[in-house]
Amino acid sequence: MTYELIVGNRLYFSWSLAAWLMLNRFDTGAKVTTTYLRPQEEGGIGPLLEAHAPARTVPTLCTPEGAVLCDSMAIAEELATRFPHAGFWPSDPLARGTARALACEMHASFRSLRSDWPVNLRVAYEAQTPPSAVASELDRLETIWTHARHVTQSQTPWLCGPYSIADAIFAPMATRLATYGFDTRPTTKDYVAAHLCDPALRRWRAMGLVSEPRMPKVERPFPERPWPGPIPRKARAVDGTDAQNTACPYSGKPVTHCLEIDGRRFGFCNAFCRGKTLADPEAWPQFMALLDRS
Repeated sequence: MTYELIVGNRLYFSWSLAAWLMLNRFDTGAKVTTTYLRPQEEGGIGPLLEAHAPARTVPTLCTPEGAVLCDSMAIAEELATRFPHAGFWPSDPLARGTARALACEMHASFRSLRSDWPVNLRVAYEAQTPPSAVASELDRLETIWTHARHVTQSQTPWLCGPYSIADAIFAPMATRLATYGFDTRPTTKDYVAAHLCDPALRRWRAMGLVSEPRMPKVERPFPERPWPGPIPRKARAVDGTDAQNTACPYSGKPVTHCLEIDGRRFGFCNAFCRGKTLADPEAWPQFMALLDRS
């Protein structure tokens, strides 16, 4: 019984990130395959979804029974219903109600932020003066994030206690504020930093940096600054297959590509496995376990 998640470009498709986190941040025990679509600029994503009618957008989740869910909140609620013990929503009624309200507001609102500042996990920009509508929505984010943490008395980095659907839904917004340099207000600063440090989000970004094409239409002509997340541990690609390990830490297949870190060589089964590790070695538990025990 396999679920298929269909998503778009990892660096620019905000709702794809949210849905991927739902299926990778919670322990459902379900088997999931992920399909990454690469639309041509002129054709868009729709024609690539013909095999998954009536879906027209990503993310789309196809269930083992054949249901086609092409809306982020539909995916969230269906997963929460199917896997009630996975913790998609907080168990406490106050926290659960607050998390649901937050997720739905993100899903339906913040149109100025979403249109003026598209998600871009490739780069970060120096802060510019935001348009008035964007500034108002930045105020709203600080208000609702602060309120959620206060009323739920969250003792975690997340909005309503343990990581929930609300946090997965807001993850793209957190990266947006990091990209455009508006992760500076008290609650916003801490909340954005929590997302940027989240290993799951770091893995998503690392894979995107390796494999995703640029989308010039969402780039902005602003001065760039270093990505504000954790600084990746230094590693470099090397030739040959001489490594401390004989099998890829991800697939178990024979080594064909290598990297060097801390003067030691480790191998992987293909260029992508090596590339995603080079992009952010500490985001990958399988690699770090290999590094620590070698």
